[in-house]
Formats: sequence, C-alpha cells, structure tokens
Amino acid sequence: MHRSTLLRTLRRSGALTTVALASVVALAVPAAAHAEVEAEGARALDQNVELTFSAASESTTAGITKLEVILPKGLVPADITYEKGPDGWKFAPTSRGYTVSGEKRAVGEDVEYVVTVRQLPDAEALLFKTLQSYSDGKVDRWIELEEESEEDGHHGHPAPRLDLKAAAPGAKLVSPTPTASEEPTTAAPTKEATAESDAGTPSAEPAADSTDGDDGLSPAVPLGIGAAVLVAAGGGVWWFRSRRGGTA
Repeated sequence: MHRSTLLRTLRRSGALTTVALASVVALAVPAAAHAEVEAEGARALDQNVELTFSAASESTTAGITKLEVILPKGLVPADITYEKGPDGWKFAPTSRGYTVSGEKRAVGEDVEYVVTVRQLPDAEALLFKTLQSYSDGKVDRWIELEEESEEDGHHGHPAPRLDLKAAAPGAKLVSPTPTASEEPTTAAPTKEATAESDAGTPSAEPAADSTDGDDGLSPAVPLGIGAAVLVAAGGGVWWFRSRRGGTA
C-alpha cells in the first residue's frame, strides 16, 4: 500500500474511533432528572384513564416527602381517584389539585404513583405542574414549559406533559361530578297534593259517629231499652209491696 494511502486510512480509523468513544461516553452520562406523566394511547375526552406519574430525585442528601400537583384547566380534584403509590403515602385534594405524601423516601430514590381521571379534557396536551418537596425543606419546581427549559441552557424543570390524541368520533363531555350541595333532595308536598291527601283520609269526628260494633243500632235504641227495664222493675216492686200489704 502506498504510504500516503496508509496515512489517510489510519487518520480515518482514528476519527471513527474518536466518534465511537464520544458516543459511548455520552450514553454513559446519567440522564437528567425529570418529572413525567404517562397514559399510553390517551385521547381527549377519554373516560376513566389511568395516569402514571414519576418524579426523579435530584438530592444526594435528602429523601422526597411530598408531591403537589396543580391540575390543568378542565380538571378538578373531584375528577381524580388515587390508585397506588409508595407504601404509606396518602392522597389529599387541595384547592388547585392534590398532594401525594408520606414518610421520606431513601436518598436518591424516585417516586411513582398512579391516579385515575374521570374524563380527560378536550385538549391537545395537558401540563401537570408539580412541586417536589424533600426532607431537608428543599423544593424542586417542575413547572416550566419545555421552551423555557431549553432557553435556560441546562435541563431545567419542565412540567410533566401529557400529549393527547384527537377525541374519538362521537365522544362527548360528560356532566360534571355533582357536589354534596347539588345532590337531589325530596320535594316538599304541594298544596294540591296535601288537599288530595286530606280528602282521602277520614276525619276524627266522623270516626266518633261510626256504628261499627253495635250491629247498626242507633244510640237511642239502647237508651229506650234501658228506660223500659227501669219502669218494669219499678212497677214490679210497687206490685209486690201492694200485695204484701193487702195480705197482711
């Protein structure tokens, strides 16, 4: 092989080796910390959708203790049902979303939990801004838009984003979840209903004049019979005394 050709070949081989080494080093660098939300195949207006949230730990000295999520427009805390998460952690609604919290996780340990959404809004994408608290009081604010994070010159703190496919044909927005104050109550009876009810119920006074139990006899009949008995008894006593006096 000509000397110049050999040199060019060695240079090319060296360049390829450099590129290969750079690629290996790049892949070996740990991925930047992040917070994400996933729901495979989710579409706008889908109902009962499971969302899986994950939050990576950025601290080397403290453990994660709480995640606070600010719900996007079109969702309210009543639409969210907590399914599972770290052992011992609890779900609690707030005025703008919800929290998932509990005993601090091990240092460097990520957090993952699952919730079910009653119905997804009619949107192209949803941002779930998240505040991630640590046992030492530090807070990671995953609230930036992706564009803002890119402008920072570092990985930034983009909010978990869920991209949605177009709504299925015929999909509609269901009625909002009723609150306690909106639950149906028993209506008070109207005046007409009360009048009809009164008309069908015998009053107390007619019941007092009822003839049930006396075989239909008028009250005057027993009174007449009683008087006749008294007269007959009186007459019998008078006759007995008269006869006795005559005999004597």
